[in-house]
Amino acid sequence: MSKLNSEIVSRRKALSLLGLATLGLTAPATVLTVSDAEAQQAAPGAAPSTAPETGTERRQERRTSRTRRRTGRREARRKGREERGELRSGGGAEKGSKQ
Repeated sequence: MSKLNSEIVSRRKALSLLGLATLGLTAPATVLTVSDAEAQQAAPGAAPSTAPETGTERRQERRTSRTRRRTGRREARRKGREERGELRSGGGAEKGSKQ
């Protein structure tokens, strides 16, 4: 009769065995998925020519449009102030002065 020595496996050994088994299963899968195919080049007519191409150009476009909107709002406020001022100065004499 042969005696079987059952060795107690520690958590550290069990986790290292599990890690090695996982590594052994994933390594062949990554080797199989590697392809020799090259990236496709973008067609020259596919990209719209009106859109800015670089990040700097996109940033400049945003800044320009933001400045235009801001200028429009400032002009509208200035025009409204002028109109209200005219109404106050012209309307005050007509409404009723206490003379």
